[in-house]
Amino acid sequence: MTGASSAWGRTPVVLGLGAAQTLAWASSYYLPAILAGAMARDLGVPTSWVFAAFSAGLVVSALLGPAAGRAIDARGGRPVLAASSLVLAGGLAILGLAGSLPVLTLGWIVLGAGMAMGLYDAAFSALAYLYGRDARGPITGITLIAGFASTVGWPLSALLDAEFGWRGACFAWAVLHLAVGLPLNRFLIPATGAAPETPSNAQAGPGDGRTSPYAMGLLAFMFAATWFVTGAMAAHLPRLLEGVGAAPAAAVAAGALIGPAQVAARLLEFGLLRRSHPLVSARLATLAHPLGAAALFVFGGPAAAAFALLHGAGNGVLTIAKGTLPLAIFGPGGYGLRQGVLGAPSRLLQATAPLLFGLVIEGYGSTAALALSTALSLAALAALLALRPASGPP
Repeated sequence: MTGASSAWGRTPVVLGLGAAQTLAWASSYYLPAILAGAMARDLGVPTSWVFAAFSAGLVVSALLGPAAGRAIDARGGRPVLAASSLVLAGGLAILGLAGSLPVLTLGWIVLGAGMAMGLYDAAFSALAYLYGRDARGPITGITLIAGFASTVGWPLSALLDAEFGWRGACFAWAVLHLAVGLPLNRFLIPATGAAPETPSNAQAGPGDGRTSPYAMGLLAFMFAATWFVTGAMAAHLPRLLEGVGAAPAAAVAAGALIGPAQVAARLLEFGLLRRSHPLVSARLATLAHPLGAAALFVFGGPAAAAFALLHGAGNGVLTIAKGTLPLAIFGPGGYGLRQGVLGAPSRLLQATAPLLFGLVIEGYGSTAALALSTALSLAALAALLALRPASGPP
């Protein structure tokens, strides 16, 4: 391995990119959970309209993902990720200046473009460009760090909102992108890494599905199904748990366990499962949500904590699988574009998950909604079982 492996140690790259990812997630995807209410009150619109604008940003992110991945394949991750800091800062500045819902929506659309260029898919593609088949460890490393994005971002957004208002919070996040995110992405990510595989070489592995649209379809379905469940749980978990018998305080406490469970599961994947094929850990991860749901079906509210721990653990490992599975099955050649294509359906479904899952809860109850999320997770597991590992782990 040349370039990134010799001239650059991996630790500074992982630490820098992990910190930049924490900032990017905290100031974009996790922002409306804290500031949407204040934005809606100030603009005189329902909170749901603010979330609709946020969903529009997620749709833009899905549509632009393949282009961002193609750019990383061609030039590496540094220019794209550095540009994402500028775009995210611009989107946050527009939010802070917004005096009407259309301008606020424009801000979220710009943020959506920044998310396409600067969240996990782009970071994973940058690492694949640098390290080729050896990117699995660095991918896990940045997810371990950025797994604390909500832990850091939610309290900081709340503090900034309390001290300076929601507009001041948006401006502060924008400044952090320029002062912290931009230097990290620009100066800690090497410009070159492992020599990229040619398309012919990238498709040369025996029996690994690299030339199969069928394998691409299975992976796209798996990611879309699991990301729908993730988006639904992020929006409705306390309400769901209350609907199956948990007390409100217990439901909130259970929700707080998801973040630590994600990080713990990622540490387990890095320590015990990193020498196995990513399909093994992905299959176990997709089974975690149905196991937790089974506990809720049998024991009701008292199983809320167990459900949260299992769901969080599965979600934590699936985030890693989002980066490592395509690398293991298809190889590093064309990885960025492939990530963008695979990620588009999952982002689109994730954008609709809060609304659709909420409608199921309202119309049919929490038990039916839980049955839906369980069925989707089991369907994702079936898709993974239909895939076969390559000749060896990446």
